[in-house]
Amino acid sequence: MKLVINGKECELLDVQTIADVVAHYGLTGKPLVVEAGGIVLTAEQWGSALVHPHMQIELVHFVGGG
Repeated sequence: MKLVINGKECELLDVQTIADVVAHYGLTGKPLVVEAGGIVLTAEQWGSALVHPHMQIELVHFVGGG
């Protein structure tokens, strides 16, 4: 399915939910903010939030440094 992730068009196979997208990028369990279709979703919503073709998704994860 074609999605727009952080402003770039991507083709992701076998994704049905936001949780699938998060897992695809290896971000499961990491501090993350997800906006899908203009709505900020809580982590509890990811498993039930369905994705559709050309959906715009922003994944913002936090990286620590020193």
